[in-house]
Amino acid sequence: MAITIYGIRNCDTIKKARRLLDEQEVAYKFHDYRADGVPKKLIAAWVKKHGWETVLNKRGTTWRQLDDKTKASISESNVVDLLAEHPAMIKRPVTVVGKESMIGFSKDSFPEFIGQ
Repeated sequence: MAITIYGIRNCDTIKKARRLLDEQEVAYKFHDYRADGVPKKLIAAWVKKHGWETVLNKRGTTWRQLDDKTKASISESNVVDLLAEHPAMIKRPVTVVGKESMIGFSKDSFPEFIGQ
């Protein structure tokens, strides 16, 4: 089954996930949010499945650079547009295997999710 990892190339968490896949010799496609963008339809599907609070990364510099008014106004109704405009605020990695997706990385649950 095809595996796609969505994220940002220089992210430490992405590096961990990719290293694990490479060590296990698991084929995957890497999709860089910044270089390749992310369609709103895909972001909306992630938000619907996992909840916007899970998909939104509040730990990064992009989040910290937002003004307080914007931060306070984020909701399920506008988060997809915000994440499409600022894809670095999508939690990393988003791993897609077939029709299933996983947000974030855990060295315990990630191998199980990808079938290793």
